[in-house]
Amino acid sequence: MRTPRRRALASGLAALALVAAACGGDDAPGSTGTGGQAGEGTTLKAVPGFDPAAATIKVGIISALTGPGAPIGKPLTAGNEVFFNKVNAKGGVAGRYKIVFEERDSANDPQKAVPAYNELKGGVALFAQLFGTPSTKAVLTSLKADGIVAAPASLDADWVREPNLLPIGAPYQIQAINTLTWYVNEGGGKGRKICSLAQDDAYGQAGVQGVDFAAEKNGFTVAKKQTFTLGKGGEGTGAVQGLKDAGCEAVFLVSLPSDTAALLGIAARTGFAPQWFGQSPSYIGALATSPLKDYLAQTFMVASEGTEWGDTSVPGMKSMIDDIAQLKPDQPPDYYFAFGYNQASAVVQVLEKAVALGDLSHAGIRKAMEQVGTLTFGGLTGDYEYGRAADRVFPRETTLFKVDATKPVGLAAMKKSFTTEPANEFKIG
Repeated sequence: MRTPRRRALASGLAALALVAAACGGDDAPGSTGTGGQAGEGTTLKAVPGFDPAAATIKVGIISALTGPGAPIGKPLTAGNEVFFNKVNAKGGVAGRYKIVFEERDSANDPQKAVPAYNELKGGVALFAQLFGTPSTKAVLTSLKADGIVAAPASLDADWVREPNLLPIGAPYQIQAINTLTWYVNEGGGKGRKICSLAQDDAYGQAGVQGVDFAAEKNGFTVAKKQTFTLGKGGEGTGAVQGLKDAGCEAVFLVSLPSDTAALLGIAARTGFAPQWFGQSPSYIGALATSPLKDYLAQTFMVASEGTEWGDTSVPGMKSMIDDIAQLKPDQPPDYYFAFGYNQASAVVQVLEKAVALGDLSHAGIRKAMEQVGTLTFGGLTGDYEYGRAADRVFPRETTLFKVDATKPVGLAAMKKSFTTEPANEFKIG
């Protein structure tokens, strides 16, 4: 049985300077009033998740801490924690309210995510992490009914127009569109057989939607589409053989890391070596030093965002590396950690705005999300323009990485932060 974990993030940490690019505006609350700012001498009203007497804001985290998603969920949650620790060391949200959070393990299973949500919803201001596309879809109806905001640890384009969701990053569909457009026009892929291999669920469908759009806009036909079931990549011999028999020369892979290892292991053993492109959650750093390392170095690229781990010329990366050194020095390089760090940054930027508007209720947080403006991340991920859900402007950049065991996280940036005309044409809602 999983034990709920309650983290009251430490207040005795040495104060760290907040990076403006990471935390956004509204740092100094002013006067109260409708649409105005809550002054430091003003006590905001107690609402679910906010205790003005204790000066705390409680948020929920539902992540994959066990199961096939744990290699992603654990470092992602650690990224949440470090950013919240950083904010608490400065005094908390708006310098006044410490962040406390409750964690639950969904094991990336919607049937576990729903009761975890129901358990926590009455006592949190928002959900700072909701792991995975299937779980987010499973909880979304309740989020709307309850009026609560959640930050999905998922990049599905479906989240962009949802007023109760706080997405960051370019959607999975954009990753596929940019990658395959680059491949066909610049990467030597023109006229080659392009295929897909995807998890047979909503997460997989998001990637395949991007593949199909790229095919339509770039004038190629997807030669073969194969699927597999989450956690059963080792049973994917038939799927991989189907790709090989179809003569696939490039395959866009939509998987989680454990299935990536199993599926590519099958491909390597059977002598199938196309150009593989992995949607961002398909990769984990341990693959770069695994028995598959040579095969990956020759055949595999990852579609993600941002820069290489440790590139401190990027302000957001420098800030994150400094925070790790101060707050979690045993944290190894991990790009899921960076996602969690960015996700927590977005949450804090919205909470800062809610405090400035004088309302930390669920409705007040939704209003703050509409009025916060552009969320910025110092170059760790693309800026995201908020407003009404129908008016949000999401980032459309992708970075392609090659597997290189000499690099932190095992990834070297091959083409940084690029977008393409088809990606700019992709519409949501």
